[in-house]
Amino acid sequence: MTRSVWLKADSEVGDWETRKRRITAGLEAGVDWVLVDEHDVARVRDLGEVNVAAFAGGDVTVMDAEGEEAEPDAHVVGKDGEGDGTVDLPSDFSGSADLSALRQDGEAPQGGYVRIRSKEYEGFAEAVAEEAAFTIVIGDDWQIIPLENLIARVGDETELITGVQTAEDAKTAYETLELGADGVLLDTDDPDEIRRTVEVRDEAGREQLSLSWAEVTDIEQTGSADRVCIDTGSLMAEDEGMLIGSMARGLFFVHAETAESPYVASRPFRVNAGAVHAYVRTPDGGTKYLSELQSGDEVQVVDTDGNTREAIVGRAKIEKRPMFRVQAETEDGDRIETLIQNAETIKMHTAEGRTAITDIEPGDELLLYTDDKARHFGEAVEESIIEK
Repeated sequence: MTRSVWLKADSEVGDWETRKRRITAGLEAGVDWVLVDEHDVARVRDLGEVNVAAFAGGDVTVMDAEGEEAEPDAHVVGKDGEGDGTVDLPSDFSGSADLSALRQDGEAPQGGYVRIRSKEYEGFAEAVAEEAAFTIVIGDDWQIIPLENLIARVGDETELITGVQTAEDAKTAYETLELGADGVLLDTDDPDEIRRTVEVRDEAGREQLSLSWAEVTDIEQTGSADRVCIDTGSLMAEDEGMLIGSMARGLFFVHAETAESPYVASRPFRVNAGAVHAYVRTPDGGTKYLSELQSGDEVQVVDTDGNTREAIVGRAKIEKRPMFRVQAETEDGDRIETLIQNAETIKMHTAEGRTAITDIEPGDELLLYTDDKARHFGEAVEESIIEK
């Protein structure tokens, strides 16, 4: 599931300068959506690139720099209506609602906004979810129980967004009932809290991989090959690297060049990954050939415990270098291999820790990730493929 962070920046937040500071902090942190009143859409567009949702209503039309009426990416209805209690729900409401107040021009809204003021409003939110692409729910007195109920009852036809005020609240929302809300609507002016909430979003969407060990059965020097260094736009930690291999079913953990040496400076943005034919794992669970990588692509960074994150490729550097062929046998008897440059600066992870490729011998255990699915253009497929 892809999580999202929405930032509340409508007139309830304050005057435009207050809203502008909040929106700017959100843009710098990397929020997915900004929720404003309709007359602020053009102003947000002028501040930067972000999805803009707007509460429908009001009689002020704001034009963009080209003189065109600024349209939001999504309209949200319910504020100053049934959604927030301004218009009362029918006294006999029992889960089946007349949503006329939540429609524009007779069409179903793109987003619905509901404050959970009572059990009836929880039922109303369910009815809204059947009509709206996004359902934003704000808990007044209770938060967790209504959210649990809605997560259990609302289907995939809507994205469920819940109101929060802190990153800790967001973490709870993403984890509720193990499924979690699709997104959070954050209401805070604190730039640090906004940044932390975005970090929580990123962590919630990341894979946790189960890594295992394979015993080296053969390692030999080969001739030269075209080797790829993956230089990323972010720094990697000492226990981080990437998953690389000649066979998609078994990818070796190769450390980033974070270690200092007497002869070469550390390059903690780099993984010396192997020959051009090899695979590298990507954040979507797919693979790419090293030869395909170019600036702007995403690759998956992994640590030795299997925690993952994404990194942007800044440069793929290809040079002809002497290579080692490394072959290893997994616990279930499968033999996998890869080509790695013959140089002391390239480290793989053995049972003893970070080890230079030049020091690895048969009998050593190497850390790797195994996958029982074949690959076709990087996508997992259920078919029989023989790799040698």
